[in-house]
Amino acid sequence: MMMRKLTKFNHTMGFQITHSNKPKKVKPFSCPNNDDDNNGGTNGGSLIPDDVPGYASWLAKHPSALNMFDSITKEAKGKKVIVFLDYDGTLSPIVDDPDKAFMSAEMRMAVREVAKHFPTSIISGRRRERVKEFVQLSNVYYAGSHGLDIMAPPRAVKACDKKGNEGAFQPAKLFLPAIQEMSIELEDTIREIQGARIEDNKFCISVHYRQVPPKDHEMLKEKVKSLVGNRPNFHLTEGKMVLEVRPSIEWNKGDALNYLLDTLGFSNAKDVLPLYIGDDRTDEDAFKVIASRREGFPILVSSIPKDTIAWFSLRDPSEVLAFLLRLAKWKKSEIHFFK
Repeated sequence: MMMRKLTKFNHTMGFQITHSNKPKKVKPFSCPNNDDDNNGGTNGGSLIPDDVPGYASWLAKHPSALNMFDSITKEAKGKKVIVFLDYDGTLSPIVDDPDKAFMSAEMRMAVREVAKHFPTSIISGRRRERVKEFVQLSNVYYAGSHGLDIMAPPRAVKACDKKGNEGAFQPAKLFLPAIQEMSIELEDTIREIQGARIEDNKFCISVHYRQVPPKDHEMLKEKVKSLVGNRPNFHLTEGKMVLEVRPSIEWNKGDALNYLLDTLGFSNAKDVLPLYIGDDRTDEDAFKVIASRREGFPILVSSIPKDTIAWFSLRDPSEVLAFLLRLAKWKKSEIHFFK
């Protein structure tokens, strides 16, 4: 249903673009004249930047989730929406120092409100405990290490592992000793490269090079690739200025999404619509799961054209904030309407 609407949208949507230095608003797909839902400075529609080649045509294929909001909520009415969110670049801005990727108080409030009305999970490549420190909410599921470490909110806990970690699901637990050894080897490998740093995410290792001089980027990549290439138990993926060393287990954010749907009792339900917002290559695995269901809302966060399976887009965390606020407000109004 939603795919048919998107196809029709792509044929009929008109973009009004000028060649002035100021960005212009996209003509709204469906937006009331006096819409007060749009907090976060977006005003209900994405802005098309004149200096990004191909963005307008890309946006026609992956329309703004804000412009499509009425259509999304119409599709979701009477169904169970399950929300999944990436962290870096989605709930917080991308920053040079990964230890300073703080989310705003407004974003925290928006996620809290959404989680009051929809089962909500945050799936990140970071260590689960670190994401929880950033988010500081107790009513969401946390999945760290690209879904290799999952824990439910306290009230949803049904099981404990042997160490007493309530609700913990860790499919790569047997890899921990090897991951720790790999982390030490990576430290030695990049030690002399200025600006490079290792982030221990428990079940995966991030090699950040955002602060590495551009002339040394390829050297760092080659060193890391050479090391990982000799370790069949590991494989390498790339993100935004980061290399991810992960155990060779068939598990990714898409598997985490399926696991969480199953945990919530929705794996076989026909009235469930997963909504996933993310900005990174690793989020494509979750988009694939939703696309294979042919129902749901895969939303990419990007201000530049990217190859993606996502059906919708948002430009940056400020638009994510506006979308989440509208989603929570829509659900509140729906509840009040039926009371």
